[in-house]
Amino acid sequence: MFNAKNKTDMQPEKISGNGTTLIGAGTILKGDITSNSDLRIDGTITGNIHSSAKVVVGANGLVEGDISGNQADIIGKVNGNIKVKDLVQLRGDSVVNGNLYAGKLQVEPTATFNGQCHMNSTVTTPVAEVKSLNGKEKLALS
Repeated sequence: MFNAKNKTDMQPEKISGNGTTLIGAGTILKGDITSNSDLRIDGTITGNIHSSAKVVVGANGLVEGDISGNQADIIGKVNGNIKVKDLVQLRGDSVVNGNLYAGKLQVEPTATFNGQCHMNSTVTTPVAEVKSLNGKEKLALS
């Protein structure tokens, strides 16, 4: 009566991490997000995003924080730095206010980008150095 289920039926499902996580339009999240799979944002996120895959900010998406991942496809708005290992695409009427660190960059003519762009094969974060020049100190980012 109570043992009708097979033991294999009671095993927990294994999560492969190959699916895409969707933050739908009208959703507001406050806090950092970490994901091993692709992430699409059509809502609002206030916090940092860390992904080992692709991050897509849809046309209605807004991110108030930094984005890091393998690739980024921005169609909406980002107020923060974007650091990816491979390709950053700024498409459509996207607006990015922050610095970009990427291996490759593609910008459509209708996109808006306010910040600095750092491109090379390995993404690194800037390091501040204070240099002394004739007794006057100068702050330099490298």
